[in-house]
Amino acid sequence: MVLEATMICVDNSEWMRNGDYSPSRFLAQADAVNLICGAKTQSNPENTVGVLTMAGKGVRVLVTPTSDLGKILACMHGLEIGGEMNLAAGIQIAQLALKHRQNKKQQQRIIVFVGGPVKYDKKVLEMIGRKLKKNSVALDVVNFGEEDDDKTEKLQALVSAVNNNDSSHIVHVPAGANALSDVLISTPIFTGDGEGGSGFAAAAAAAAAGGVSGFDFDVDPNVDPELALALRVSMEEERARQEEAAKKAAEEGAQTEKTGEQASTSQDVTMAGTAAPTASETENKAVNLMDDENALLQQALAMSMDDPAASAIMRDTDMSEAAADDQDLALALQLSVQGGAEDGSSHMDMSNVLADQTFMSTILSSLPGVDPNDPSVKELLASMQNASEPEHKKDEDNKPGEEK
Repeated sequence: MVLEATMICVDNSEWMRNGDYSPSRFLAQADAVNLICGAKTQSNPENTVGVLTMAGKGVRVLVTPTSDLGKILACMHGLEIGGEMNLAAGIQIAQLALKHRQNKKQQQRIIVFVGGPVKYDKKVLEMIGRKLKKNSVALDVVNFGEEDDDKTEKLQALVSAVNNNDSSHIVHVPAGANALSDVLISTPIFTGDGEGGSGFAAAAAAAAAGGVSGFDFDVDPNVDPELALALRVSMEEERARQEEAAKKAAEEGAQTEKTGEQASTSQDVTMAGTAAPTASETENKAVNLMDDENALLQQALAMSMDDPAASAIMRDTDMSEAAADDQDLALALQLSVQGGAEDGSSHMDMSNVLADQTFMSTILSSLPGVDPNDPSVKELLASMQNASEPEHKKDEDNKPGEEK
């Protein structure tokens, strides 16, 4: 695992506006720079990367060598495009930035993106190369954009002057459908130490080959563990929120259904309980009313027709009720009823009663203070019997005349 301090020289000249690389030369270059910065910082936590621009108003250092990947990536946004590329000045300022690195144990490397034409002579570039080699600075050159034999020869001479034990490389990327970063993934610029490269480069290569990173949310936790953790926590919170909302909705639905069933059941029971007593009471009232009407009707008919049978039934009913309470009262009622019969039968019945000595003795014995053996009582009974016999005979005499 190599410990390096790297400076990346970006070409932001007018030539970067061309669209022969998708989506444009400058955007394709920015994508490749981001991947290289990630690969370098991932291969060793102590590696540092810096970025400078070689065109515009002049060479400008955007970020000095640092291990903060976010700071490195942020510097690529909002860059101005214009002017001509100053390759020699860019390489010399990059060498000066590496000379002032904090960790002197870090190996020095410069990566140069050359998309426009090179205006310097071959000898000047060879002289710069030898100076880099003297200071133990490795150089990687990415040649893309303008396909010029003179440009390619100059860059090849520069790399040859710097190369020491195959530590420097040059990569030619022609225009085409493939993105610039996809071509650089498999080159020594990414692998660097020749040991198969970093995990970041391997993940990028897998994404370029298959189109899928194989990591959750397409973020390698080895490259950006904080982003991967934040995405995972956010997904878990969202899943928990959705489950809680679904559970709450199910409980509310079940409670609403249960309440509706209870309300309908209680309403049915109440209606049934109200209807049953009403029907029963109505039926009982109707029966009682019919009985009362029938009894009144029978009584009215008996009174209007003077039915003897009905009168007899009523008398028997009254006598039976009275007899149940008091025998003396029952006897008196019987006598009174018999007294209301026809005159002939009344006199006959009375004579028979007076002639019955045993019955009269019983009646008199029941009266308080009366002695049936008293001579005065016997004389009274005899006189009453004698008085009733002539009337009885008179009635018998009158009957044949009435028949005639």
